Amino acid sequence: MLDHLFSHNPQPPRLVDPLRPLKGVIVGTGQVGMAIAYAMVIQNTFDELVLVDINRDKLEGEVMDLQQGMPFVQPTTITAGTLAEGTGADIVIVTAGAAQRPGETRLDLVQRNVEIFKQLIPEVVRHCPEAILLMVSNPVDVLTYAAWQLSGLPHSRVLGSGTVLDTGRFRYLLAQKLAVDPRSLHAYIIGEHGDSEVPFWSEANIAGARLYTEATPAAERAALDDIFLQVKNAAYEIIRRKGYTSYAIGLAVTQIVQAILRDQNRVLTVSSLMPDHVGLGEVCLSLPSVVGRTGVNRVLNVSLNETERSQLQASAATLRQVIDQIRF
Repeated sequence: MLDHLFSHNPQPPRLVDPLRPLKGVIVGTGQVGMAIAYAMVIQNTFDELVLVDINRDKLEGEVMDLQQGMPFVQPTTITAGTLAEGTGADIVIVTAGAAQRPGETRLDLVQRNVEIFKQLIPEVVRHCPEAILLMVSNPVDVLTYAAWQLSGLPHSRVLGSGTVLDTGRFRYLLAQKLAVDPRSLHAYIIGEHGDSEVPFWSEANIAGARLYTEATPAAERAALDDIFLQVKNAAYEIIRRKGYTSYAIGLAVTQIVQAILRDQNRVLTVSSLMPDHVGLGEVCLSLPSVVGRTGVNRVLNVSLNETERSQLQASAATLRQVIDQIRF
């Protein structure tokens, strides 16, 4: 058949009672956590949703605000709780983490978040042992790796939002330039969700017509390269203007969650542990992956050109350098 497309065998199916309510937990009710909650509520994603935060007043206020919108959407039971109330959850979404302090290095921030995760992740697993863990906190690739290490769960059940948002930004900007619906355009950002991310130009296409080839005029290639720079710098530009990003990641995470809950086997650039024979070392990063009820079911064996392969290896090395300095 077409087994050569995939880098490892499919995960065995998880048996789910179709009559059991779908239950989710969001840890962290900051701007990102609440954008995810709002997007999922208006898209009728869960039957039950538990929000968790150490700031009890804010948590209760956010939940009250969502609850009072229930007359306008399909019903979802929303509660302000703890991880104990999350027992039986299908998915736990982690958006909690420390904010970067003035003068603090990226590694310092990583280590402070890992210290938080040392307490948080074992508690998540204790109360929600069957859940899939979806990491959104940044730096998402490193923290996805940390969550996998700390959870003891199979790597297929610990994934990060990865470059799903970057890929969405990429498609949107390309679609704007080319005057097509973004859903009709196939293009991916792979690697780190961050400065070393890689545009997968060699397979970017509309209905099989590739966008970026050796025959593409130099001026057109420069315009496409500029679009990638806009993608890579998008978060910086949004944060400079409004202080944070929230809406797009809320929608992106909702798509990941729906792919899992509905067993869609949808190809998404989530972050997950790379299979050994991919040759990138023991890191979590993003490649097009099949996402369904088991979490990351399979990782696609994508055909990279020499430039893309070199850039992806450099991205993996950047992440591994940070991981090697973490004190677990």
